Amino acid sequence: MTSGEDFQRDMRYVTTRITRDGADGYPVEAGRYRLIAARACPWANRAIIVRRLLGLEDAISMGLCGPTHDQRSWTFDLDPGGVDPVLGYERLQQAYFARFPDYPRGITVPAIVDVPTGELVTNDFAQMTQDLSTEWTDFHREGAPDLWPDALRDEMETVMKRVFTEVNNGVYRCGFAGSQEAYDAAYDRLWTALDWLEDRLATRRFLMGDSITEADVRLFTTLARFDPVYHGHFKCNRQKLSEMPVLWAYARDLFQTPGFGDTTDFLQIKRHYYVVHSDINPTQIVPKGPDLAGWLTPHHREELGGRPFGDGTPPGPVRPGEVVPVEASAAA
Repeated sequence: MTSGEDFQRDMRYVTTRITRDGADGYPVEAGRYRLIAARACPWANRAIIVRRLLGLEDAISMGLCGPTHDQRSWTFDLDPGGVDPVLGYERLQQAYFARFPDYPRGITVPAIVDVPTGELVTNDFAQMTQDLSTEWTDFHREGAPDLWPDALRDEMETVMKRVFTEVNNGVYRCGFAGSQEAYDAAYDRLWTALDWLEDRLATRRFLMGDSITEADVRLFTTLARFDPVYHGHFKCNRQKLSEMPVLWAYARDLFQTPGFGDTTDFLQIKRHYYVVHSDINPTQIVPKGPDLAGWLTPHHREELGGRPFGDGTPPGPVRPGEVVPVEASAAA
């Protein structure tokens, strides 16, 4: 991530894939890989949600970094002794360097690590979740949803591209603008897209129709962070999410669906942005608000029909050790 007059995200990721045929040297194999994520990060939150929706907990273990990091790396400060219990690492950086000793770019989450070698496989967050849906089907739970339905893929790609460029990345473009002109342009682009989404979701329950797809996962992680962080911290302040009737109801519908709200840690989210971005928030004071109780209020989106999981079923209870603490959730 770079900042300047016009924010530009560094999209050069390690694009190695884990596939059935193992074409890149890493075949799909239960128990071999570890997803390293951070609940604070919207890109990593996507992978956590998809893993849970598909029921891949037994096939791919998960390690969680804390909400803050320094310039070197995300760290395993949530674990006893500050060491990931599977990899034996204190820093995610160690997995990157195990494969690329001179790795020159930022250490990002989510990342998938090959446990036997301790080496990074990929940090390509967009391809990663698509592959979890399409390459790992042998290990999906019974009743797992189809997050990449064949009939919708072309339209999904178009929708997700706009969501990424204008919303997921659009809030960062506002927050890290280096001039008034750049900020004004970014702000206008963001709200044009949010108004488009408000219109699109007025007559359909989910982005692609009657059921949840990857497109909804990608949008949700930005919406969940909007009022706690992006509205104030990133100056995306035309309205709060809670003041946009359709998007707010849509976000609550997803939040109350297993896999979404139960993977969202608001305390870690706020701590990450307000502490790590000291250039924007030099005091590093973390705000106490907003009130999260609204996330659990009725949304009435079921009146639009549809079935969130299509022909599938919701995931079961969150696995022990992966539960978001009550004090960090909307139930607090």
